[in-house]
Amino acid sequence: MSDHPTPLILQCVELDRSASVPLHRQLYRDLRQAILSSQLLPEMRLSSTRSLSDELEVSRNTVLEAYEQLVAEGYLESRVGSGTYVAKELPEELLRVRGQSHLKDPSRRTTDQASALSERGAFLTDLQLSAFRADEKPRAFRPGLPALDAFPIELWSQLTSRRWRSLPASTLGYRQSTGYPPLREAIASYLQESRGVHCSPEQVIIVSGTQQAITLTAHVLLDPGDRAWIEDPGYPRAQGAFRWAGAQAVPVPLDDEGFALDRARSDATEARLAYVTPSHQYPLGMTMSLPRRLALLDWAERSEAWILEDDYDSEYRYEGRPIAALQGLDDAGRVIYVGSFSKVLFPALRLGYLVVPESLVESFAAAKSLLERCPPLAPQMVVTDFLEEGHFERHLRRMRTLYAERQSILIEALEAEMGDQLDVSSDEAGLHLTVFLQNDLDDQAVSSALQEREVVAPPLSFYSQRSLDRDGLVLGYAAVDEADIRAGVDQISGALNASEKR
Repeated sequence: MSDHPTPLILQCVELDRSASVPLHRQLYRDLRQAILSSQLLPEMRLSSTRSLSDELEVSRNTVLEAYEQLVAEGYLESRVGSGTYVAKELPEELLRVRGQSHLKDPSRRTTDQASALSERGAFLTDLQLSAFRADEKPRAFRPGLPALDAFPIELWSQLTSRRWRSLPASTLGYRQSTGYPPLREAIASYLQESRGVHCSPEQVIIVSGTQQAITLTAHVLLDPGDRAWIEDPGYPRAQGAFRWAGAQAVPVPLDDEGFALDRARSDATEARLAYVTPSHQYPLGMTMSLPRRLALLDWAERSEAWILEDDYDSEYRYEGRPIAALQGLDDAGRVIYVGSFSKVLFPALRLGYLVVPESLVESFAAAKSLLERCPPLAPQMVVTDFLEEGHFERHLRRMRTLYAERQSILIEALEAEMGDQLDVSSDEAGLHLTVFLQNDLDDQAVSSALQEREVVAPPLSFYSQRSLDRDGLVLGYAAVDEADIRAGVDQISGALNASEKR
């Protein structure tokens, strides 16, 4: 028998020498896929490592490593004095993961996978939660990102190193699911002083961010079929969390005072929970008025309902002091307060917090222990030091100045370039601007055109379940320097001009 590689084997292999994946992993992957797809049949003899390496123009070690891995996993068999063969029985068949007939029919495999999902799993598979990719690099005008280039990384590294050098071995085991006690104390103290939140450290529960906080709340407080009022337009991931819990996410329109409670009560039956962003509505930016706040609290008390207050970026207010939290007005224990370090420090930290009424502490703690045994300890320790040593307040002051400047630059550039095409107004707080399109332009079409120009500008309609009176774009400016702001505005101007000519 000739030892030269058969054309069939060579057809199964396509090596990319410019890829970051090592050649032996590429060869392993291609041969494994050829076996699973029945291109290489059971008991087929493969070429020797020397012969295949010569034909592929790779080192013999490359082929050896690929063969050895496939033998170790049961895809190939090495027979002394005879050579290397495709295994008679594949691992997937032995483990009953999938049969050969499934491998031959991709459409059946897709159908079987879909039928294996629960209703929740199928819902999540089809759910679109973001208007941009999560791994997308910071660029104009992705909303929700702080100025990562201005974060004091050297100071953070020093605090982290100091903590690890002095970390007792006794702290490396399982910890409380509700979080590091000194951090809970520091957060309670900070919230009482800066946000007017009334709470004890025991009411503070550390979570991995706003999304986990909302999802946890939905599963603790809502039963399948319950109604949850949500602002519209509003945060899409909140809607997703409520629907995943089996609740009905009922959109509630907004007016100049924020969440339109009267509309909610007249348009729909009573709800079990209302999700609001009262200090700085996301994404439109208005602040909920005091009469509206008091009315919402009165509704929650009378209806024995709950209010989930998402205070996602309230620290960044550029005129006057930050607006006090709705939770500070709550005397009946109906408000669950959510805060996060993603916007004020950096998103990859994955630390946020819930402040729950005393009556719910035990229930939330039990649910948290199922969702996450204990949050990572070292980052909590570093954030504690960052808060207690005054670094947090200094960082906030610097960022308020920087973000105010960047908002001003963005508004000036938009008005100069497109004053007759966009309705632009300043925002007293936050990390983004929502601008409205003139001339009946479609925000989804404009957003798509900007994506082709390497500019991220989510359409306002993405955040709404209803048809809106005006289309718009949501422009994040906090993570964008002046040069990129002006370059991004030029691209918006080009996209709008091109759209108007169609």
